[in-house]
Formats: sequence, structure tokens, C-alpha cells
Amino acid sequence: MAGPNGEKAPKTSGYLMSGSILSFASLMLILMSFASPYWLASWQDTYSPFQNMGLWEFCFRRFRYPNYQFDKLFDGCHYVFSPEYFVIWEWLLPGWLMAVQTFVTLALMFSCSAQILSTLLLVRWPLNFVFRYQWQLLGFCTVLNAAKSFCLLLAVAIFGGQCWRRDWLLYPNFNYLSWSYALAVIAMILGIFASYSFFLDSKKMLLRKKESSNLVVQMHATNVGSQIYL
Repeated sequence: MAGPNGEKAPKTSGYLMSGSILSFASLMLILMSFASPYWLASWQDTYSPFQNMGLWEFCFRRFRYPNYQFDKLFDGCHYVFSPEYFVIWEWLLPGWLMAVQTFVTLALMFSCSAQILSTLLLVRWPLNFVFRYQWQLLGFCTVLNAAKSFCLLLAVAIFGGQCWRRDWLLYPNFNYLSWSYALAVIAMILGIFASYSFFLDSKKMLLRKKESSNLVVQMHATNVGSQIYL
């Protein structure tokens, strides 16, 4: 496979392959963490009215909100913005939890964008564009994965520090961080390694591009010198 000027395109490097695999695995974990309702859960032996929750869903078992004047039981799992939770929406979604939702959503967007770019690099399509701007695309993959990991770091740090607040869910000592939260942490770590792999490949491609440019300049200077001598 040749580039736009007829030169042979380099083979896919190990850094690009490993970075793409790590980036894809991180994306899958973010999707699972984003959609699953197990960021926080209650120990079964405590029989707490709170069961479990995710970024977009809360599950209760015959729960009475003490500040609501009517005797209403909240039971089952419902979307956080559903009519069922309308009367306690402000209590369920404090500002810090909305910040967590925002950061995880941004991380998902960054991860999807990075995966699209890494796929283009792997399949080399469109060929001329990828061949010409390969190190720039690798740089974008590096930045996007780093931004994703930073957003996830903020999300897990905020959630881990605030989820046991006594002015939020009742009986916070009965709760524990569950597997959806753990997936977000693992996705953050994989994103860091993916960003580093893309960075190494970008650095390698940039050095190769500079060496090629220097070789072209030297050949041009040699040809000009030969013509002057003749």
C-alpha cells in the first residue's frame, strides 16, 4: 500500500494496535458503567429501603421520603427523571451528582471520538488523508484518551467522596460502592495506558517524518550540487 507520493506506507505499529485495543476496552467499560444502575448499592442483610442506583436510575423498596407530606411509597427501579420520582427529584440529584453525570457523559463522547480516529488509523481510510496526517491523528487520539481519563478521574473522585453524605440517601453506612463504579475506575486506568501508547506512536511517527524530510532535502541539495558541477 503506497502513500500519496508513491512511498510505501509503514506497517501498523504495536503501539497503535495496543492503544486501539485499550481504547476500545475502555469504551466498552464506560458504556457498561454509564448504563448500569450499580454505582452504589445497599448490603442485603441491612434491609434498607434503598437498593441500588446508577447515574440514571434509582431502585427503592417501599421507601418513604420523610420530607414529603403525603404518605407515598417509592418502590422498584425507575429512571431518575421519571414522573415517579418527580417529587423527590431535587433530593435524588444534588449538584455534585449532576457533575458526575456530566463528566461521565463527556468521557463517553471523548472515548467514542478517539475510537473512530483509531479505527481510521488501523484501516487506513481514507488512505491519502491518514497517510499525510498520521502523527496528527495519533496526537488527537492521545489527547482524547487523556481527556477521557481526566473526566473519569473527576467523576469517580467526586462520587466516591460525596456518596456517603448524610443529607443524601438515608442510612449511608449501609451502602457500598458497587461494580459499575469499579468499571469506571478500570476504564480510567485503561484510558491512561491507551493515551500513553498513542503518544509513543505519535512521537515515533513524527521522528520518522522529520527523518524523511531531512532525507528529501539532502537529496535535493545533492542534485542541485551535481547540476552546478556539470
